[in-house]
Amino acid sequence: MSVSLRPLGDRVLVEPAPAEEKTAGGIIIPDTAKEKPQRGTVIAAGEGKKDEPTTVKPGDTVLYGKYAGTEISIEGKDYLIMRESDIFAIV
Repeated sequence: MSVSLRPLGDRVLVEPAPAEEKTAGGIIIPDTAKEKPQRGTVIAAGEGKKDEPTTVKPGDTVLYGKYAGTEISIEGKDYLIMRESDIFAIV
């Protein structure tokens, strides 16, 4: 996927994974009860700080905090832009 946005510094652009539609038992979850996803795919990453290069790269699947990042919309798709320090792990 190509997006014409290049994050600066230690910022990362993440496409959130879709919210779960069903529980493990097969119960359908209504839109109002869906949890905000905490997993996503890195779309673009900045170069990092002067002495700390960015460790994530486009295509990585990452886990991040529930309230991490700022929601933005580019060409009709929703993304999150956050600092690399808001990312907990690469899956």
